[in-house]
Amino acid sequence: QVQLVESGGGLVQPGGSLRLPCAASGFTLDYYAIGWFRQAPGKEREGVSCLSNSDGNLYYAASVRGRFTISVDKSKNTVYLQMNTLKPEDTALYYCAAYYTGSGGVAAPLQPARYNYWGQGTQVTVSS
Repeated sequence: QVQLVESGGGLVQPGGSLRLPCAASGFTLDYYAIGWFRQAPGKEREGVSCLSNSDGNLYYAASVRGRFTISVDKSKNTVYLQMNTLKPEDTALYYCAAYYTGSGGVAAPLQPARYNYWGQGTQVTVSS
């Protein structure tokens, strides 16, 4: 069955970096969009980044553009979120998610409702 497993979270000081892998199993990434989302306590889940494997397009929320980078290693069926220059406001539970796009591109890439497969999340805490 489809499964997504995030890892790589932890405690990091402001200005530091983390890389979050999202390992996919039960399907190949070729015609799926993979999104990264985060949810802080008391806040709604928000889209951070998306990679459209059908056309290679990348999407970022304005709050992380220039600091975060999404990438894919298809040999490992894994999508990565490289997070640099982390800020305390980046503290949240980070999830990866997937939905089937077919050969077309993604629509509303940072909208959680578009995605129907979710991982269990990995906690990122940015604090001194």
